[in-house]
Amino acid sequence: MDVNSIITQVSRDRDPLSNGYTSPTKDEKSLKGSFKKKAKSENQHNTFRSMLCCFGRPKRKIPLTNKPTQEHHTPIPNGRSEHTPPPTPTLVTNTPEPPAPTANGERKFLLQPRSPSFGRKKCAVIDLDETLVHSSFKPISNADFIVPVEIDGTIHQVYVLKRPHVDAYLERMGEMYECVLFTASLAKYADPVADLLDKHGVFSSRLFRESCVFHRGNYVKDLSLIGRELNKMIIIDNSPASYIFHPDNAVPVISWFDDPSDTELLDLLPFLEAIAESEDVYSVLRTHGFTSHAKETTASIQQQQQQHYQQMQLQQQLCNTDDEDR
Repeated sequence: MDVNSIITQVSRDRDPLSNGYTSPTKDEKSLKGSFKKKAKSENQHNTFRSMLCCFGRPKRKIPLTNKPTQEHHTPIPNGRSEHTPPPTPTLVTNTPEPPAPTANGERKFLLQPRSPSFGRKKCAVIDLDETLVHSSFKPISNADFIVPVEIDGTIHQVYVLKRPHVDAYLERMGEMYECVLFTASLAKYADPVADLLDKHGVFSSRLFRESCVFHRGNYVKDLSLIGRELNKMIIIDNSPASYIFHPDNAVPVISWFDDPSDTELLDLLPFLEAIAESEDVYSVLRTHGFTSHAKETTASIQQQQQQHYQQMQLQQQLCNTDDEDR
């Protein structure tokens, strides 16, 4: 088994969100009571975090900010934005049908029935690689974690960097949502990484590659199989291919590799607070431009997939013709 097949990642050069994408989070005026502003105010006197291996490509024109040795946050009582929610959109996607009923008439979903302890919390499906962490089989001198992974009888070391502010982000998300980790990577790698990353026990469930739908060369996270109401569920992911079936539910995230000045997770929190307080997830996602971008990127991917499929069919026809001529 190829060691690189253990982890599902996007490359720097092929990141679909790094080419001209301007995240709605750049407009700090769009939501009041910004978590990001409060966190910066609290942390401005802390010392610099040890620098990562390299700066990478900055995704925003912002000054290098301090990385605190211990993350703090102040919960926001109400992150609701001031807007008139548009009507809930009609989902028109290439979504497979939900699971067929079993012998006793019940549908088999990926998650167990919702626990009453979550109350009215919505469900947040959160990606791992390039969203919360970046991992490499190549040694990284200042890795946050080093995870041993057995592949074909040999132990390999995986070096893991945590995205800036991920601890505060996860803690706040656990206060607002039923959080589900869903990664297209294999469990033998992702499960121990989650054990080290999720120090607050935020993730109530973890889903791995075997829970994805393999669709035209991509591992897709089909939200209809989760077992939660679609209008009460979001997916937070850096890869548009992951949410190609449900772009209306997507919160696109810029891929992270090693930039220590990254503030994407803090930038997203005010919007995620507003979604948590809304009647359904679509209102905030549509109002602040997440949905339109998600639909554009997934449509582009579907077009590329269709072109590739047609080319494969043409090549097969040519091969069949050559065989007949012989």
